[in-house]
Amino acid sequence: MGTIRLMHAKLHRVRVTEANVNYVGSISIDPELLEKVGILPLEEVDIINLNNGKRFSTYTIPGTAGSREICPNGGAALLCEPGDLLIIYAYETCDRQEILIKGHQARVMVADAENNIAEFYLQNLVPQGDRLEFQNLIAE
Repeated sequence: MGTIRLMHAKLHRVRVTEANVNYVGSISIDPELLEKVGILPLEEVDIINLNNGKRFSTYTIPGTAGSREICPNGGAALLCEPGDLLIIYAYETCDRQEILIKGHQARVMVADAENNIAEFYLQNLVPQGDRLEFQNLIAE
């Protein structure tokens, strides 16, 4: 059946705290936020800027723990301004047949205005016989 890409982590409506064009690429994110959803340092992410509709891909680097920092760097800094709202997605490649048998889970954090956790969800694909059921569960 092959492989598919599924979202495994999302930081939803996080606010840009700084945009640093002079840093060499990436997006700096508070490591507490990365850990909460399971995004690794250096992992590729897709980003949507809700203020201007721009989309881009880059990789993550840990910022300062507890700072709630979201800082696009390098060229990505030209696509954002402090205060812009972003959605940051991370995907993983999965074996389709394995997903149909074992399911899948994604972790989603919705941020408040200071990039603290406002809501946290576990989005599951749960095998139900010959189909998958989608579940969106509030975790905290």
